[in-house]
Amino acid sequence: MSLSEDRFFEQLYRDVGEAYERVPWAALEPRPALIEWLDRNPPAPGTPALVVACGLGDDAEELARRGCAVEAFDLAPTAIATARRRFPDSAVGYRVADLFELPAEWQARFGIVVEVQTIMSLPPDWHRAAIAVVTSCVAPGGRLFVRTAVRGEDEPADSRPWPLAPSELRWFEDDGLRELERDDDGSFVHVVYRR
Repeated sequence: MSLSEDRFFEQLYRDVGEAYERVPWAALEPRPALIEWLDRNPPAPGTPALVVACGLGDDAEELARRGCAVEAFDLAPTAIATARRRFPDSAVGYRVADLFELPAEWQARFGIVVEVQTIMSLPPDWHRAAIAVVTSCVAPGGRLFVRTAVRGEDEPADSRPWPLAPSELRWFEDDGLRELERDDDGSFVHVVYRR
Protein backbone atom coordinates (compact mmCIF):
# COMPACT_ATOMS: atom_id res chain seq x y z
CA MET A 1 0.00 0.00 0.00
CA SER A 2 1.35 3.41 -0.94
CA LEU A 3 0.02 6.92 -1.22
CA SER A 4 2.66 7.99 -3.71
CA GLU A 5 0.20 7.74 -6.62
CA ASP A 6 -2.23 10.14 -4.90
CA ARG A 7 -1.47 13.54 -6.42
CA PHE A 8 -4.45 15.27 -4.77
CA PHE A 9 -2.53 16.84 -1.89
CA GLU A 10 0.53 17.94 -3.84
CA GLN A 11 -1.63 19.47 -6.56
CA LEU A 12 -3.72 21.37 -4.01
CA TYR A 13 -0.65 22.84 -2.28
CA ARG A 14 0.83 23.83 -5.65
CA ASP A 15 -2.41 25.39 -6.87
CA VAL A 16 -2.84 27.68 -3.85
CA GLY A 17 0.65 29.19 -4.13
CA GLU A 18 1.02 31.52 -1.15
CA ALA A 19 -2.75 31.85 -0.61
CA TYR A 20 -2.44 29.38 2.25
CA GLU A 21 -5.93 30.17 3.51
CA ARG A 22 -7.22 28.29 0.44
CA VAL A 23 -5.97 24.99 1.92
CA PRO A 24 -9.18 23.73 3.58
CA TRP A 25 -7.44 22.21 6.61
CA ALA A 26 -4.70 24.83 7.08
CA ALA A 27 -5.50 26.89 10.18
CA LEU A 28 -2.15 28.78 9.94
CA GLU A 29 -1.88 28.40 13.71
CA PRO A 30 -1.73 25.42 16.02
CA ARG A 31 -5.07 23.69 16.61
CA PRO A 32 -6.72 25.14 19.74
CA ALA A 33 -7.64 21.67 20.99
CA LEU A 34 -3.98 20.60 20.73
CA ILE A 35 -2.86 23.71 22.63
CA GLU A 36 -5.44 23.06 25.37
CA TRP A 37 -4.34 19.44 25.69
CA LEU A 38 -0.65 20.40 25.85
CA ASP A 39 -1.46 23.06 28.45
CA ARG A 40 -3.11 20.38 30.61
CA ASN A 41 -0.38 17.82 29.90
CA PRO A 42 2.93 19.67 29.45
CA PRO A 43 5.47 17.44 27.70
CA ALA A 44 8.81 16.81 29.36
CA PRO A 45 11.69 18.64 27.66
CA GLY A 46 13.10 16.57 24.82
CA THR A 47 10.02 14.35 24.43
CA PRO A 48 10.21 12.76 20.98
CA ALA A 49 7.13 13.88 19.03
CA LEU A 50 5.78 13.05 15.59
CA VAL A 51 3.29 15.08 13.56
CA VAL A 52 1.55 12.98 10.92
CA ALA A 53 0.86 14.75 7.61
CA CYS A 54 2.04 18.03 9.09
CA GLY A 55 0.88 20.27 6.25
CA LEU A 56 2.22 23.79 6.71
CA GLY A 57 3.84 23.03 10.08
CA ASP A 58 1.86 24.91 12.73
CA ASP A 59 1.20 21.96 15.06
CA ALA A 60 4.79 20.76 14.71
CA GLU A 61 6.11 24.19 15.61
CA GLU A 62 3.90 24.33 18.71
CA LEU A 63 5.33 21.04 19.95
CA ALA A 64 8.88 22.29 19.28
CA ARG A 65 8.11 25.55 21.10
CA ARG A 66 7.20 23.44 24.12
CA GLY A 67 10.57 21.67 24.05
CA CYS A 68 9.73 18.48 22.18
CA ALA A 69 12.16 16.90 19.72
CA VAL A 70 9.84 16.95 16.72
CA GLU A 71 9.77 14.97 13.49
CA ALA A 72 7.07 16.00 11.01
CA PHE A 73 6.25 14.60 7.61
CA ASP A 74 3.87 15.12 4.74
CA LEU A 75 3.30 13.34 1.44
CA ALA A 76 3.30 16.64 -0.45
CA PRO A 77 6.77 18.08 -1.18
CA THR A 78 5.25 21.55 -1.62
CA ALA A 79 3.76 21.41 1.89
CA ILE A 80 7.15 20.51 3.38
CA ALA A 81 8.94 23.20 1.37
CA THR A 82 6.35 25.73 2.54
CA ALA A 83 6.70 24.70 6.20
CA ARG A 84 10.49 25.10 5.95
CA ARG A 85 10.05 28.52 4.32
CA ARG A 86 7.50 29.68 6.90
CA PHE A 87 9.72 28.59 9.80
CA PRO A 88 13.31 29.06 8.56
CA ASP A 89 14.89 28.74 12.01
CA SER A 90 12.85 25.71 13.03
CA ALA A 91 14.22 22.84 15.07
CA VAL A 92 11.58 20.52 13.55
CA GLY A 93 12.85 17.71 11.34
CA TYR A 94 10.58 18.19 8.33
CA ARG A 95 10.59 15.53 5.63
CA VAL A 96 8.59 14.23 2.71
CA ALA A 97 7.28 10.75 3.51
CA ASP A 98 4.46 8.37 2.66
CA LEU A 99 2.37 7.29 5.66
CA PHE A 100 2.63 3.67 4.53
CA GLU A 101 6.41 3.80 4.02
CA LEU A 102 7.67 5.44 7.21
CA PRO A 103 11.24 4.89 8.47
CA ALA A 104 11.62 1.66 10.44
CA GLU A 105 13.30 3.56 13.29
CA TRP A 106 10.02 5.40 13.95
CA GLN A 107 8.39 2.21 15.26
CA ALA A 108 7.41 2.68 18.95
CA ARG A 109 9.68 5.76 19.16
CA PHE A 110 7.51 8.77 19.97
CA GLY A 111 6.19 9.93 23.33
CA ILE A 112 3.68 12.14 21.52
CA VAL A 113 2.09 11.48 18.13
CA VAL A 114 -0.31 14.03 16.62
CA GLU A 115 -2.74 12.97 13.89
CA VAL A 116 -4.99 15.79 12.67
CA GLN A 117 -7.55 14.92 9.98
CA THR A 118 -5.16 12.63 8.11
CA ILE A 119 -6.84 9.25 8.31
CA MET A 120 -10.20 10.80 7.39
CA SER A 121 -8.62 12.19 4.21
CA LEU A 122 -7.92 8.64 3.01
CA PRO A 123 -10.49 6.30 1.43
CA PRO A 124 -12.33 4.18 4.03
CA ASP A 125 -10.74 0.97 2.74
CA TRP A 126 -7.40 2.40 3.92
CA HIS A 127 -8.49 3.52 7.39
CA ARG A 128 -7.59 0.27 9.18
CA ALA A 129 -4.06 0.16 7.76
CA ALA A 130 -3.53 3.89 8.40
CA ILE A 131 -4.59 3.54 12.04
CA ALA A 132 -2.19 0.62 12.45
CA VAL A 133 0.71 2.67 11.06
CA VAL A 134 -0.05 5.70 13.25
CA THR A 135 -0.39 3.63 16.43
CA SER A 136 2.83 1.75 15.65
CA CYS A 137 4.79 4.99 16.12
CA VAL A 138 3.61 5.49 19.73
CA ALA A 139 6.25 4.50 22.30
CA PRO A 140 5.40 2.52 25.45
CA GLY A 141 3.73 5.02 27.77
CA GLY A 142 3.37 7.47 24.86
CA ARG A 143 0.26 9.38 23.90
CA LEU A 144 -1.58 9.87 20.63
CA PHE A 145 -3.69 12.96 19.95
CA VAL A 146 -6.30 12.40 17.20
CA ARG A 147 -8.54 15.05 15.61
CA THR A 148 -11.17 13.71 13.21
CA ALA A 149 -14.69 14.17 12.00
CA VAL A 150 -16.94 11.26 12.91
CA ARG A 151 -19.89 9.88 10.96
CA GLY A 152 -22.70 7.63 12.09
CA GLU A 153 -21.86 3.93 12.10
CA ASP A 154 -24.13 3.21 9.13
CA GLU A 155 -23.75 6.59 7.46
CA PRO A 156 -22.10 6.31 4.04
CA ALA A 157 -18.76 7.99 3.38
CA ASP A 158 -19.01 8.71 -0.32
CA SER A 159 -16.37 11.37 -0.95
CA ARG A 160 -13.29 13.04 0.53
CA PRO A 161 -13.10 13.63 3.42
CA TRP A 162 -14.26 10.30 4.78
CA PRO A 163 -15.01 10.79 8.51
CA LEU A 164 -14.30 7.87 10.81
CA ALA A 165 -17.11 5.70 12.17
CA PRO A 166 -17.20 5.00 15.94
CA SER A 167 -16.07 1.42 15.27
CA GLU A 168 -13.01 2.75 13.44
CA LEU A 169 -12.02 4.86 16.46
CA ARG A 170 -12.01 1.62 18.47
CA TRP A 171 -9.32 0.27 16.13
CA PHE A 172 -6.79 2.47 17.94
CA GLU A 173 -7.55 0.43 21.07
CA ASP A 174 -7.40 -2.83 19.11
CA ASP A 175 -3.82 -1.80 18.26
CA GLY A 176 -2.81 -1.60 21.92
CA LEU A 177 -3.79 1.93 22.94
CA ARG A 178 -6.18 2.98 25.72
CA GLU A 179 -8.50 5.95 25.38
CA LEU A 180 -7.77 8.59 28.02
CA GLU A 181 -10.06 11.44 27.04
CA ARG A 182 -12.47 12.54 24.36
CA ASP A 183 -13.92 15.92 23.46
CA ASP A 184 -16.48 16.70 20.78
CA ASP A 185 -16.62 20.31 19.61
CA GLY A 186 -19.61 19.69 17.35
CA SER A 187 -17.57 19.42 14.16
CA PHE A 188 -14.59 17.32 15.21
CA VAL A 189 -13.80 14.80 17.89
CA HIS A 190 -10.49 15.02 19.76
CA VAL A 191 -9.36 11.76 21.32
CA VAL A 192 -6.22 11.11 23.37
CA TYR A 193 -4.89 7.57 23.66
CA ARG A 194 -1.99 6.10 25.64
CA ARG A 195 0.07 3.00 24.95
